[in-house]
Formats: sequence, C-alpha cells, structure tokens
Amino acid sequence: MVRRSTALAVTLLFCGIVGAGAVGAQAVPSSLSLSEARELARQNNPGYLAARNDIDLADWEVRSAYGAWIPSASVSGNLGWQGQGEQVLAGPLSASQFGLSNLPDYYSSSYFAGLNWSLNGQTLFAPSQAKASRDATEARVTESQVAMEAEVTRLYLDVLRQREGLTLAEQQLERAEFNLRLAQAQADVGTATLLDVRQAEVQVGRSEVAILVAENARMTARLRLLEQIGVDPAQEVDLSTTFELQEPAFDGEALFDEALQINPSLVALRESREASAVDVKIARSAYFPSLSLSAGISGFAREASDPSFLIAQAEAGVESRLQQCLTTNELFSRLADPLPAQDCSQIAFSDQQRQAIISQNNQVPFNFTQSPPSATLSLSIPVFQGLSRQRNVEAARVQEQDVRLELRAQEIALRASLAAGLGQVRTAYAAAEIEERNVALADEQLRLARERYQIGDIPFVDLVEAETVKAEADRDLVAAGYAYQDAITTLEAAIGRPLRDR
Repeated sequence: MVRRSTALAVTLLFCGIVGAGAVGAQAVPSSLSLSEARELARQNNPGYLAARNDIDLADWEVRSAYGAWIPSASVSGNLGWQGQGEQVLAGPLSASQFGLSNLPDYYSSSYFAGLNWSLNGQTLFAPSQAKASRDATEARVTESQVAMEAEVTRLYLDVLRQREGLTLAEQQLERAEFNLRLAQAQADVGTATLLDVRQAEVQVGRSEVAILVAENARMTARLRLLEQIGVDPAQEVDLSTTFELQEPAFDGEALFDEALQINPSLVALRESREASAVDVKIARSAYFPSLSLSAGISGFAREASDPSFLIAQAEAGVESRLQQCLTTNELFSRLADPLPAQDCSQIAFSDQQRQAIISQNNQVPFNFTQSPPSATLSLSIPVFQGLSRQRNVEAARVQEQDVRLELRAQEIALRASLAAGLGQVRTAYAAAEIEERNVALADEQLRLARERYQIGDIPFVDLVEAETVKAEADRDLVAAGYAYQDAITTLEAAIGRPLRDR
C-alpha cells in the first residue's frame, strides 16, 4: 500500500509541474497511434514549422525574380517655398541687377512619373536560380520532416520500452512477494531460517525501488514524446501502436536504389547542384551586354505669395511703353517732314489685365505647366573590367564542382549506412530470438528453483539467484526487441520512407 501511494504521489507531482506550464497547449487523443503522433508533430512541432516557413519566402523569391522582368514605375511630387529678399540668379548676378528687388515669397510644386526597365544576364537567369533555390529549400524541409518523424518514432518506442520496463518491475515485485511468502511459510515449518525471510524482504524492497525508477522513466519518456510532438505534455496518453518482431527480408540493392531517389539529403544536394549550375550561368552573363530603357513626364508650378509685386511689374511695364510712345511722337513732330503720331491712349493697365495676373499667379499646387516627355534607350557592352568577371566564373564553377563531389560522397556514405543498418537489423533480430530462448530457460530455472527450495534441497540464496537470472532475461528480451525496432527506425531515416505499415 505504501509503494502504490508513493508511485501515485510521484505521478501527481510530475503532472502538476508540467501542467503549470502547459496552459493553452493542444490536447492529444487519449489513444495515440504512431501515425497520429507523426501527424501531430507535422502540425505542431515548432522547429519543423519554422523550417517549413522558408518555403513561403522561397516562393516570393521566385515571384520577385520574374518581377524583375517587368518595368518599374515611380511617381514623385514635391512642394517648395522660397522666402522674400535678394535672390542670386546665376553666378555673381543677382535679381536687383535686373531691376528685380524686394521679391516676395514664392511657392512651388512639381511632379514626375517615370518608367524604368533593364535587362542583363543576371536578370535573365534570376528566375531559374530562384526556382532551383526553392526546390532545394523544399528538399531541406522534407529532410527536416523525415528527421523529425524518425525522432518521434524513437521517442514513441522509448515510451513503450519504459512501459514494458515498468510491467517487468511489477512482475518482479510480484515474484519477490511470492518468494517472501514462501520463505515465511518455510520458516514457520522450520525448514528455513529467519535470514531467508530477511533476504526475501530485501528483495521486495529492491523491487519497490525498481518500480519507482521505472515509473519515473516512463513519465520522462512520455514527456519527451509529447514535447517533440509539440502538444500539452501534462496529459496521459495510451500508445496504441504495437510493434512486432519480424524476420528482416530486405533487398539491400533495391533499398539502395530507392534511397538514391528519395533520400532527403541527396535530393537537397541535387537541388543545390542545380542552383550552383545556374550560378555559373549568371557569372558568365557578366560578359553579356545590358539593355535599359527609361521614360518619364513631369510638370511644375510656381506662385508668388503676394501678386501685388507682379501687378506692380506689369504696371511699370505699361508705364514704360506709354512713355516710350510719347517720346516717339515728340520726335516725330520735330522732324522736317513730321510723321503721323501714334495713338498712345491705347496703352493703359486695365482691370482685366490685373485679374489675369492674379488668375495666372494661382498655380500651386496642381496647376502644372507640362514639361516635354522624355525617353532614353541605352545599350552597354562590357569590354574589359580587369579579371574580376573570370574570377567570379571560376569561383562559381568550383562551387558547383564541390557540390557534385559532396553529392558523390553522400551517395557513398549512404551505401555504407544502409549496409551497416541492414547488418544491425539482422543482428538485432537474431539477438532477440536468442533472448526469447533465454527467457524460456530462465522461466524453467526459476520454476525448478522454487520447487527445490520448497523441499529444502537448495538454500534461499539459490532461489534469489534464479530470480535475478529471470529478471535479467526479461530485461534483455525487451532491450533486444526494441533494439531491433530502433534499427528499423534508423534504416527508415536513411532511406527516407517508413518500412513499417502503421
């Protein structure tokens, strides 16, 4: 009763600690299969989701590369102000030297709308480079997914392993309690000593400790699994998938040929090789001519803050023309043969002219004066730029060759990994079969030891030794079985797909 209460207290403590930090996390089904665990990890694992976000950015890189083929458009406008006072017109000349003094404040506005388009080798090959980079990104995300699912499988197996370890610990406790009752019965009839009883009690205590350790290991494994899945780790789940020990019948060459096609690392390297090949083309395109086109329209407006200055200028101009007309008439009248006088009465500053000046001054901000449109087409042919272009070509070519060599090295390593993995699977299967026989022999040995102890043929220490052999055989069988499953999981990760139908 004390043992059960202690185990329950440990469980509640773990749930309380984890539950305090798991508020708002996604729940999982009470019965969780391996395929469901993998699917939940694809939906919730933060590391995998962060890697998958790179695909969205890669898609926009492709769109941006194609967008570079489209002319860019820009529209701009500005407003300006110039205070009154002396203004410098050009070089050392000022406005007062032209009779323009005490100029008023001026406001100005302008706009510009233009199109720009250019085409060169880098722009031409940019979409191919972006698509190759996107394919490489997708392959790396797939690689991350395979690694994540393999880790989920390992943790799933570990939970099952620890659960079986707990079951074995409970069975060992039951056997220890049976041995204790057996020793007490033998002591009651005088065929066993008090020392045998005390040894049996020690075995019971050790078995209780083993249960506490096994329960802690089971809860820790469960927490690690739910953490990897990315869901609420405070809840209990029942793992429903079972794993059987099956004789491996894999064809090594067939698996290698399949892995060459679907192994995520190899696929990512192949896509990186394609991107490197495009990089070589882009480096060589530095020798290509480049074409650019630009066109634009613009307008401007200028307005005096006080039109009185403009009116005064216009009145002064009219007065000057009137004085010139009068002077000319006087000269004509003094000639020996006088010329007919001009009609100076027509020269006068009218209210209509005043209103026209005021209206024409009202320009800012949108009464623009249109400037002539402009367009420019240019072709640039690079002739000599030192050796930098060829250096960039060689650097890109070397990078491509390095990726090819890395791909070849990965293929060789993959063959070695598959061969080692298949050997490990076969070895683990053979070891598990041997451990099954060992368990059967240990069962028989324990049964015989109990019978001989009951008749007083052997001491209690021999019974304890038989119990120890049985416990070790059970643990070794569980370890061998899950070593086989772990080896299958490693082989799945190397190939890039599951080998067990779940």
